Amino acid sequence: MIRAVLFLVCLAAPAWADGDDHDRARDALEAGEILPLTAILQAAEDTRPGRVISVELDQKRGRWRYELELISPEGRLYEVKIDAATGQVLEIEREDD
Repeated sequence: MIRAVLFLVCLAAPAWADGDDHDRARDALEAGEILPLTAILQAAEDTRPGRVISVELDQKRGRWRYELELISPEGRLYEVKIDAATGQVLEIEREDD
């Protein structure tokens, strides 16, 4: 599990490549505004098992949310949106082939 989390953090790094974005995300985590990525990954796994291939953190309408893309065991691509503060899954969308 730890290797998977470290791998996913590396995948998330390009999404936070801009220094300001990375700093904002770190500050939000330290301020308790968002949950750590490990909690978000667990929420996603509990809802839609699969291999996460990308993670983005953004802020819309003053609320932080994670957007994950994952591949299900059946090979289908899904986008999962999760409230970054609560870990609540907001939306699961199957990407069309």
